[in-house]
Amino acid sequence: MMIKQAKKDKQAKKKSPEKKEKRTHGISFTLNDKEFKAIERHLKKYKITNKANWYRRTILAHIWQKMAEDLPMLFDEQEMRQGNTEPDKANEGPTLFDEQEMQQGTT
Repeated sequence: MMIKQAKKDKQAKKKSPEKKEKRTHGISFTLNDKEFKAIERHLKKYKITNKANWYRRTILAHIWQKMAEDLPMLFDEQEMRQGNTEPDKANEGPTLFDEQEMQQGTT
């Protein structure tokens, strides 16, 4: 019986392919000769045969990158580049609290 169940599980997995969203929105745009030749040269150099897929991935990759850059951040870019703007307490020397503690320990 275990073998039959395993076969059924495998068949069930094969029957449920991943659902892909259908692409229903078409976009068209025009290029000048220089732009068209540059793209054609790139596609030929890298042996890209599916142009529609390449256009889609290239455009969406740019959009997703910009979206990631535009996400709100906890710190500004300048603060992250500078690192910790607070002085390093290890290099400051004793504080008032430390001096009081040292006086209590010596008396």
